[in-house]
Amino acid sequence: MASVNSDEWRAICDKFTNAQNLTDIESKNDPQNEPFRSKYKARELLREIYSSLKCFDAPEGDEDSVDQQPPEEPVDGQREEGHGQSICGDSAAGLRAARLGAVDYYLGVNHVDTEELSAGQEHLMNCMKLLEKCSVTSDNVSLYIHVKNQLGILWASRDETETAQGFLETAESIYQRYMKEDGSPPTDMTEYFTTEENQLTHQERTKRFELAYTHTMYYLAQVYKNLGQNERAATYCHSTLQRQLQLNQFSPMEWALNAATLSQYYITKGHFMLGRHCLAAASVISGLAGDVPSEAAAQESEIESERREKLRQQRAEIARCWIKYCLNLLQDAKKQLEDNIGELDSDRQDELKRTRRQEEEEEEKERKSTLLFGSEDTFDSIATLEEKVQCLFPLDFNEARAVFLVGQNYVTQAKEYFVMDGYVTDHIEILQDHSALFRSLAFFEEDLERRCKMHKRRIDMLEPICTDLNAQFYLMIRRQLMFELAESYSEMMDLKLTLANRQADTQSLDNHTIKKFNSLCSASAKYFQMFLDSLCSPDGKFPERLEEEVLRPALVAHFRVGRLHSRLIGSPPSVQLTDLGKSLENYKFVVEYCAAHPEAAAVVEAELELSKEMVGLLPLKINRLKARMVTNN
Repeated sequence: MASVNSDEWRAICDKFTNAQNLTDIESKNDPQNEPFRSKYKARELLREIYSSLKCFDAPEGDEDSVDQQPPEEPVDGQREEGHGQSICGDSAAGLRAARLGAVDYYLGVNHVDTEELSAGQEHLMNCMKLLEKCSVTSDNVSLYIHVKNQLGILWASRDETETAQGFLETAESIYQRYMKEDGSPPTDMTEYFTTEENQLTHQERTKRFELAYTHTMYYLAQVYKNLGQNERAATYCHSTLQRQLQLNQFSPMEWALNAATLSQYYITKGHFMLGRHCLAAASVISGLAGDVPSEAAAQESEIESERREKLRQQRAEIARCWIKYCLNLLQDAKKQLEDNIGELDSDRQDELKRTRRQEEEEEEKERKSTLLFGSEDTFDSIATLEEKVQCLFPLDFNEARAVFLVGQNYVTQAKEYFVMDGYVTDHIEILQDHSALFRSLAFFEEDLERRCKMHKRRIDMLEPICTDLNAQFYLMIRRQLMFELAESYSEMMDLKLTLANRQADTQSLDNHTIKKFNSLCSASAKYFQMFLDSLCSPDGKFPERLEEEVLRPALVAHFRVGRLHSRLIGSPPSVQLTDLGKSLENYKFVVEYCAAHPEAAAVVEAELELSKEMVGLLPLKINRLKARMVTNN
C-alpha cells in the first residue's frame, strides 16, 4: 500500500483540490450555453479519484476490487455490497470506507447540482450504506451528517417531506450522540484528501462541524414548517439564526430578513418579547450590510445601483414587520381591555394595572430563559433598540401612543421605498396598517373630539386612493377600502351623535349638528353600497350564492345599510318613508338569504337576530308614518 506522503497520494490530493476549485469557483464563470461545464470536469476528476483509491489502499485479500471502475451511473446502489461486511474491521478500513463514501458523496452532490437527481440519489445512498457498516467516530461523523443533510434536501425538493424528515432527524441524533460520547473536533471531509501538513486546526474543524449541524437545523425548520408543525419550526429557526451568529457564517441582510420573518410568527402567538427581540436583532444585523449607496453613486455604477435597490427594499421589509409588531400589540391590548360594546372597560384596566408588576417579573424570567441573539459587538445595540418599544400590553392612552409613534415611524420608512408609483399593492397595505394603528389608538382616547379626528385621518389617507384605483385591476383592494371607509364614517357618526347628546336630546340638535350627522351617515351608507355593488355581475345582478370570503362582509354591509337608512335625522316624511323602505329591504335580504342558505346564519348570528326583529317592527313604523302623512294632507 502506498504511503500517504507518497507522490501517488499527493496526486490524488491535487485532483481533489482541482475538483473542489472547479465546483466552487470555476463553475460560476461557465457560459450560459454550457452551464455545467466545470462541474462535469469535476465529476471526471472525482471518478478518477475513486478508481485511484481502489488501487491505492485496497485491503489484502480484496484484489478483485482493484479492477473495479466506478460505473457511469451506479447500478442498483449495490457497488460496495460485495465486500461491505469486512470494510470496517479496523481503523484503516474505516478510513478507507470514509474516503470511498466521501467520493460518492461529492459525486452525488455533483449529479444533483447538474439536475440528475436519480443518479445523485444513488451516489448518496451508496455513501450512506458504506458508513452504516461503521460505528460513528471522529473520522466519519461529519460525513455522516453531510450525507443525511443532502438526502434530506433531495427528498424535500420532491415534496416527500416525511422522507426528508427521517434523514434530517437522523443527522440530528448522530450529532447529539457524538457530542455526548466524544465531542472532540472531528475530521472534516476535505481532510480525507489532504497531505499531513495541510490538515485543519482543531478550531477550524469544530467550526465546520458545527456549521454542518447548523444546516441540519435549518433544513429541519423548513421541513417542520411544511408539515404544519409551526412551533417546532420556529424553535429550530431561532436556534439556526443564533448558531449562524456564533459561527460568524451569515449574510447580514439575509439573516435580518429571516429574523424579521420569525418575529411575525411570535407576534401572532402573542409572544411579543420574542417578536421584539427578533426585530431588534434584525435591525441591528441589517446595519452590518453597510450604508445604502447614494443616488449619485447608483447612477454611476450598475453594481451600486443594484445594491442600493436591494438594501432599500430589504430594510423597508423589516420596517413593515415592525409595523405589524406595533399594530398587533395595540390590537391585542384592545381585546384585553374592551367591554361587550367595544369600549374601554375601566375595571379591567385597573385590574391589569395592579398586576403589571407581576407581568414585568414574568417577562424578565422569560428573557433569562430565552436563547438571545447577538455577540459582544451587537448585544448592547439590540438591547438598546428593544428598550424603545414595550412588549407588555399598553394599558392607557400614553402607553398606547408610545407604541403608535414607533409604528408610525416605521410606516414612514416603509413608504419611502414602497411608493404608490410602482408598488401599488404594497403601498396600500402599508396605508391600511397606518389606518389600523390610528383606529387602535382611538380606542384608548377618552376625548371624543380627538378620537373623531383620528378616524378623519384614516378617511383622508384612504379615500383618495379608493377613488383613484382602477376597479378592473384592483377590485379586491377597492372592496377592502370601501368597507373600511364605510366603517370609519360610521364610527365618526356615532361619536358626533354621542358628543351632541351630552349637551341636548336628539330633538334639540342644532341644524349644523344634524347636517353633519346625516352627511356622515350617508357617506357610510354610500361606501357600504359601493362594496355591495362591486359584488354584482356586469349586468347588475347580485349573486344568488355569496363566495365564502365575501359572505360575512356582504351580509354585514346589508345589515349596516339597513341600520344607517333608519338613523337619518330631520328628513321630510316622504324622504323618511323612502329611507325606511330601503332599511326594510336590506334587513329582509339578511333574513331571506340566511333562510335560503342556513349555513350563513352562523356567520352573522347577532346581525341576523336584529334583522329579524327589525323586519317585524319596521312595517308598523312605515304604516304609522303613512297614516300620519294622510292625516296631515
